[in-house]
Amino acid sequence: MDIVFCGTPRFAVPTLEKLAGAGFHITLVVTQPDRPKGRGLELVASPVKQSALKVNLPITQPERIKNNEEFRARLANLKPDAIIVVGYGRIIPQWMLDLPPLGNINLHASLLPKYRGAAPIQWAIANGETVTGVTTMRLDAGLDTGDILLQHEMRIAPDDTAETFAPRLATIGADLMIETLHRMQAGTIRPRAQNHAEATLAPILKKEDGQVDFSRSAEEILNRLRGFHPWPGAYTRFRGKQLQILRAQPANEHVAEGELLASGDRLIAGCGNDTSLELLEIQLEGKKRSSARDFIHGYRPKAGEKLGW
Repeated sequence: MDIVFCGTPRFAVPTLEKLAGAGFHITLVVTQPDRPKGRGLELVASPVKQSALKVNLPITQPERIKNNEEFRARLANLKPDAIIVVGYGRIIPQWMLDLPPLGNINLHASLLPKYRGAAPIQWAIANGETVTGVTTMRLDAGLDTGDILLQHEMRIAPDDTAETFAPRLATIGADLMIETLHRMQAGTIRPRAQNHAEATLAPILKKEDGQVDFSRSAEEILNRLRGFHPWPGAYTRFRGKQLQILRAQPANEHVAEGELLASGDRLIAGCGNDTSLELLEIQLEGKKRSSARDFIHGYRPKAGEKLGW
């Protein structure tokens, strides 16, 4: 099978590697242009480009694809049987959807129709889900609305973060893509339409999603901390400066909502529904990350001192 692979992030790399190792003929890898990163703003290649270079696959990095006639002509000349899309980061135009006979096959990191959108792993964990999974589907013009091909469930551990969970889900997804293509070749997959009434959204994360709302329960706040790690994280304010909460766990102390309590070497934040959260590791703006003990000794929080100010 001749395929074109479109992908950009680390999540897409296992699928690319599995496809190459399984004998599929990858005629072109399409990925985002190199982007400036770090303090020096040096151009950095996407994880998919770095992986493709290792095995000498042809690569293209168009800035745009919808009205790119040169790119369109190149794909048309390749005549791929299928186009595989994993976290590419661009809306696939209709001409590209119509090009290959088997369609554009997407790997999505949720059990569709739940968590359509750019951040399905983060929102699943942030919302306290204990099970999510991966879906292969045939792309259409909508946002993750295409017909489902195959799905695979995966349990979310209580201590999982988006950072620890994503690589495991990516590996499962790569296997599912291989199975999907083999079964499409054999004609043993029956695509099924999504139930749009059951759809939920997982929009792209914004900085403000990480701001802690202490009217939420400790469990809700902890889930959001796990889901939004490493970015945008979970943060509040202390004495006019941003305070990043890096690690936390549920506590049993009674503390007023939004207040901070120093109890020995333990730092407790009051949350909604008469719950509380023990802050284990934190980082004040402009300072190094520190344990609760070091923070208490350094700043000596006063009884009833508020967070968020």
